[in-house]
Amino acid sequence: MTEDTVNGISAPPHPLREFWSYFSENRGAVAGLAVIVTIVLMAVFADFIAPYSPIEQYREHLLRPPFWEEGGSLAFPLGTDAVGRDMLSRLIHGARYSLLIGLIVVTLSLSTGIALGLVAAFLRGPVETLIMRAMDIMLALPSLLLAIVVVAILGPSLINAMFSLAIVYLPHYVRLTRASAIGEMSRDYVTASRVAGAGVARLMLITVLPNCAAPLIVQATLSFSSAILDAAALGFLGLGAQPPTPEWGTLLAEAREFVLRAWWVVTFPGLAILVTVLAFNLMGDGLRDALDPKLKR
Repeated sequence: MTEDTVNGISAPPHPLREFWSYFSENRGAVAGLAVIVTIVLMAVFADFIAPYSPIEQYREHLLRPPFWEEGGSLAFPLGTDAVGRDMLSRLIHGARYSLLIGLIVVTLSLSTGIALGLVAAFLRGPVETLIMRAMDIMLALPSLLLAIVVVAILGPSLINAMFSLAIVYLPHYVRLTRASAIGEMSRDYVTASRVAGAGVARLMLITVLPNCAAPLIVQATLSFSSAILDAAALGFLGLGAQPPTPEWGTLLAEAREFVLRAWWVVTFPGLAILVTVLAFNLMGDGLRDALDPKLKR
């Protein structure tokens, strides 16, 4: 790693350059990042990349196999489903829904979790006890079961599925934010800021929160993959996105009865979920290694 020299004195490397130096040492993380960038681009430009509309039906091409199998055609490279919709187009558009689910779930749970965690850390006593006991109760329930209960109460839909998953992931951010904030509050810079007259809001948002960002970023990345996986599970159970929405979990649910005679309608959505979740997990490991000083070599 090259350091800049100013007036004969070695200046510390730029933070972004230093971060990339540590992050790039993990080849799996770089590969995961490349896959994620590819999926994001595919989702953004799905309307231009997909050869067909994801809901258009070609009744004369029902359950057409992939092009390399007998009976397949390059017109439908990955085959068609039970009503003649192009699998490739539905997978490409499904990336848009899955990434949107992860983004909304993580944004809701992260923002709410940070707020509750900081309040619990700064306002000790009954407020902290109330917040943390509520989080403990939520953690005592199986996450997917809790999400199913919330969706069952609100009604099956993609919006309600995302809201239920945000509730499920909330305790992790609250506990992590509270623990990180309490650890930072005993440091000298926080004491100096308090002596200088900083209010509680400034201490929370300006002084303490930026120094708690590293573990929260890592947790958000890992939760992104979990949100995609759990949303697919809810879609498979019929509680998430409803047909004909080309969400990957919904694609699996629609293909259950064709597992034995049309393997492609199940395999390709499953592989899409597997690759995306694995990529986010690999990138999360790389972020953890790069942002945690104890893991830097």
